[in-house]
Amino acid sequence: MNITFVGGGNMASSLIGGLLQQNYPAAQIRVVEINRETRDRIELQFGVITVTELEKGVIGCDVIVLAVKPQQLFALAEQLASLLVDQLVISIAAGIRAPDLSRWLGGYGSIVRAMPNTPSLIRAGVTGLYALPAVTIQQKEDAASILNAVGAVLWVEQEMLLDAVTAISGSGPAYVFYFIEAMQQAGVELGLSMEQAKQLTLQTFLGATQLASQSEEDVMLLRSRVTSKGGVTEQALQSMEQDRIKNAIVRAIHVAFERAQQMGNELGSK
Repeated sequence: MNITFVGGGNMASSLIGGLLQQNYPAAQIRVVEINRETRDRIELQFGVITVTELEKGVIGCDVIVLAVKPQQLFALAEQLASLLVDQLVISIAAGIRAPDLSRWLGGYGSIVRAMPNTPSLIRAGVTGLYALPAVTIQQKEDAASILNAVGAVLWVEQEMLLDAVTAISGSGPAYVFYFIEAMQQAGVELGLSMEQAKQLTLQTFLGATQLASQSEEDVMLLRSRVTSKGGVTEQALQSMEQDRIKNAIVRAIHVAFERAQQMGNELGSK
């Protein structure tokens, strides 16, 4: 399939790089980008064709990946509507719901909405996907194969669940970085150098995540095995429970979910 990316930013570059790593032909990828420096960088880095005109980019393609900022999508949709025939449209613009994009495209139905997260930039991400009813099984497979280039994919049957995806995995890296910051700070306060605290913290997160992902056991059981009665870990976790850390995290994710819903309403009001 011929794929056209509209927008050549970080996420588009990650997807292109991931596809090429999987031996996808560079000749079958085009990028529509108005910024000359970005076009030059993409051509040099990936060897794909770049153009400035939307029509030149999308005519003859099978899949169009909309990789522009959410605030730019309405104007882009107005230009794109008349150029659509039977292409699959994948939108990675955060917050724009598929029915709103369909309406902006004159009722076009072959739309998949994708919610990747920032680890996709190093091809270690996870992407939530939702398809409008008109999307075919083959088109869903095509969408999954493209997003798999930067990590795992997860389909949801109801679009509102993409707001939950946003709250968990979309915003999730920031939660992890926040916890990493706290652990590094504590390490320095306890006498370690910043480099030592960083190394210990990052390797701990990496190892614990790999252990959890490779184990068939629930993380609650894994946690209990590290928590000896009367030991150091138990004291730390009891302190966190007293400060209601888990409840605060759960509450924060609910707040993120609610904000994602609000943003969907705001961005789709045109």
